[in-house]
Amino acid sequence: MKTATVRELKIELQYRSQIELVELCLRLSKFKKENKELLTYLLFEQTDEDAFILGVKQEVEADFKLINRNSYFYIKKSVRKILRNTKKYIRYSKKKETEVELLLYFCWELKELQPNYKSNVSLVNIFDRQILSIKKAIATLHEDLQYDYGLELEELS
Repeated sequence: MKTATVRELKIELQYRSQIELVELCLRLSKFKKENKELLTYLLFEQTDEDAFILGVKQEVEADFKLINRNSYFYIKKSVRKILRNTKKYIRYSKKKETEVELLLYFCWELKELQPNYKSNVSLVNIFDRQILSIKKAIATLHEDLQYDYGLELEELS
């Protein structure tokens, strides 16, 4: 089966009735957890971005507390998983402010992690890449927000 392009899907969806669209969305939500999470964000959490950010931050904090600290191998694996989930939530939102907030929080949690992340090259590289991502995202924001987030980034570094 050949997968249709986004443009083709968009054109086809325009010809469907509201009832058919609802059925398609519900059917999509049954196949992947990410589809259901995205629909949940779009329907319930998109209107209150601050509450969404707070919820994600709480989840990140809880995940960092659950990290197996027996070896750097397990720490690395867990940190990558937390980052992957954080990036997933950033993709749901598509807002640069949310991206900056969540990545800053991730970096703060990584910095507070014991044993120190600086003892492992992979963790240092993850941290540095996220700092670069934050800088790129900050550059696209309004000047006032750039200044505020810039101060927080300086404090982090």
